[in-house]
Amino acid sequence: MKQSIHFFRRTAALFLALALCLSLSAPALAAEETAAPESLDKFAEETAEIALTYGGAVSATWAVWQDGSIISSGRTSSLPADATHLQQLADASSGTIYGIGSISKIYTTVAVMQLVEAGKVDLDKPVTAYLPTFKMADERYQDITVRMLLNHSSGLMGSTLSSGMLFDDPSSYATDHLLENLAGQRLKADPGAYSVYCNDGFTLAELVVEAVSGQDFMDYVRANILKPLGLKRTFAPADREKEPVAFDPAPIFFTAGETTHTLPMDCLGILGAGGIYASAEDLAAFGGALTGTTLLKQASLDAMAAEEYAKGIWPEDTLDALAFGLGWDNVNWFPFSQNGIQALVKGGDSQYYHAGLVIIPEYKLAAAVLTSGGVSTYNEMAASQMLIKVLEKEGVAVDQTAPVLPEAAPAAMPKELLDYAGYYGSMMPYKVDVTADGTLTMGYLTRSDIPAQTFTYHDDGTFRDASGASYLKFVEETNGQVYLYQKAFTDLPGLGGLGTSNYAAVKLPENQISDELQAFWDTFMAETNLLPMNERYSSQTYLSISMTGNASEMKLESIPGYSLGYRIEDENHIRYAIQIPGNMGRDGVDLEIRRDEKDNVWVYQSNGMIFMDGRAAPDLSTGKDNRTVTTIQPDGYARWYHVGEKAAGKTVTVQVPENAGFWVYDENGMVTASSVLWPNNLTAELTEGGLIVFAGDPGAKFQLTFA
Repeated sequence: MKQSIHFFRRTAALFLALALCLSLSAPALAAEETAAPESLDKFAEETAEIALTYGGAVSATWAVWQDGSIISSGRTSSLPADATHLQQLADASSGTIYGIGSISKIYTTVAVMQLVEAGKVDLDKPVTAYLPTFKMADERYQDITVRMLLNHSSGLMGSTLSSGMLFDDPSSYATDHLLENLAGQRLKADPGAYSVYCNDGFTLAELVVEAVSGQDFMDYVRANILKPLGLKRTFAPADREKEPVAFDPAPIFFTAGETTHTLPMDCLGILGAGGIYASAEDLAAFGGALTGTTLLKQASLDAMAAEEYAKGIWPEDTLDALAFGLGWDNVNWFPFSQNGIQALVKGGDSQYYHAGLVIIPEYKLAAAVLTSGGVSTYNEMAASQMLIKVLEKEGVAVDQTAPVLPEAAPAAMPKELLDYAGYYGSMMPYKVDVTADGTLTMGYLTRSDIPAQTFTYHDDGTFRDASGASYLKFVEETNGQVYLYQKAFTDLPGLGGLGTSNYAAVKLPENQISDELQAFWDTFMAETNLLPMNERYSSQTYLSISMTGNASEMKLESIPGYSLGYRIEDENHIRYAIQIPGNMGRDGVDLEIRRDEKDNVWVYQSNGMIFMDGRAAPDLSTGKDNRTVTTIQPDGYARWYHVGEKAAGKTVTVQVPENAGFWVYDENGMVTASSVLWPNNLTAELTEGGLIVFAGDPGAKFQLTFA
């Protein structure tokens, strides 16, 4: 194979791509594109188009709700000029149902709060009181309360999503196996120590709802949330078979080279954390219901809107994208909070859908913006602008003046700040250099395409960039950790502004190990091809491998005692070592290497995913008379094969059994064929250096014919 598929590093790159989206860099828009028209419908459409353009989305839909009624809604789409046939498809499809991703967490929170009101759940009782089979390999799990699931302070690693993000497959495997996977995990922090975004907390909350109510989660949601509100356009993936006409998901796409392809339906099997689908009108009406007492009593609504983030470690300034309540991402959203108005915000991002919901309880307002492609933050900002427009019509002015950093002047730097130089961990690792002249240089250890940034010390203790629009400073927190705090403000024409005020990274403590052990892990991460073994055949992981690009282009600079920010323990173990509130310390895993009797390498992640060193995969056999059979192993592990000289250049036709599928990759790691993506084309051309994988139920047999 000319270029290897480094799955672990590709996964890291995927998370990095999501993180970089939050930097909110965007193309400039002409002034006339951002001028506010008189009509709310027209204004909403143009604002949705701006969000779509900034995020590179394919289509967008929106709805604005006021005091019981939808007062504006619509849909718009945009595709590259060379994708005319896809543009026609997007326009022709009614496509009004979108994945709302993590906004599903608000439905889960409402369900839990309803059970609290009924006296069946106590927010401050341990989760084990409701899920007695919930256990972990860390005794602290017994201290996790239901409240901690909803405010992201449980201390759980984050996201156990093995076989949880699928194509056209409503399997609930990820939820069904969550307790089993958590049983082998440790916590990354003491329960309640700080809030950091955590999907698993809400999947656990989903299980609490089921255990206490005695109902399937979506049955509970339909009976106690959707039906009372008269919402008929909100679904789970399994509902498509029941209501194929009503459940009309907006098309999703991916681009390989210069070709854009449509994808099968997006299905997330973690309903409580991110698996609900809805129309913009239904979502806005649901949000609107939370401005009154139709679903919950006022005390419960107030509890959801409280500053839960402040109960643990958190930066002093809260002008940021995140400021957690119960379920809500932000309870101090700009610019409303600067005007004495509380707006509550929740965003949702899956691989292909992105959603934003903003409600203003005081004024009985809600707005939802959903996109195929894009970024949820842009959608939240667009929804905010729509609500500001409504408030203006009501005579309520919202000042959107961008906050400025306090004045400061360059100054001599205290010598003790030199001690803060070193390596910092986050969603990607940094190297921070501090020199006696007051210069701070921050370099990205895994991104050769991002230049190092330089900041200068000022007399208020901050290091500021050349523009003076952002700064960094070191903060020693109560947990003994040293954090790199960042503050900035981004203004986007047409969408307003968004503040950044968070801990960007944490200083990695020294971890002294031998040179030999360091060299082993540096080599392992740089050269090992990790192939997923226990992912469901329909998993989006198989496409993500291809979409995240060539991992061999990633820069890898060694961090003494660490590997990609993971603390090296020995030749078999590295451990997640990052404790950061907010978003930068999310989704950690521990890794364990095992070797089988053939000395093949297997990698086990604590989130339930299992990988094999790709070098152990055999060459694909063409069999006798150009026919052969491959069978899924009794343990259900996938069958991976290299395309060697014998199979290269041939065309293979695959007879696919039930509940199974195959994926073919070229020598560059790009998907060229898949029974999941293109079920009507079970023939693939094989290129030397490529890969092919077969996955499905144990014992599933694939018949292969070569030509």
